[in-house]
Amino acid sequence: MKPPLLAAVLALTTSLASAELTPGLFTQLHQELQPPHEAWTTIPWLSSLIPAQQKALAEGKPLFIWAMDGHPMGCT
Repeated sequence: MKPPLLAAVLALTTSLASAELTPGLFTQLHQELQPPHEAWTTIPWLSSLIPAQQKALAEGKPLFIWAMDGHPMGCT
């Protein structure tokens, strides 16, 4: 667990044990628990194959399909 995330989790458990979850505290914790900015989060991913295929064809771009069988952690 990364240090900022650990700090946020500890702050959450400490603050919830001693006080109510206020809108201000919720906003603060929500911001702290957001994942770091990654380049892949800027891609407009589509989860339905047919619309993605139509869009790729219309834009002349390749279609990337991530398909797998089994447990996502490799534990089958």
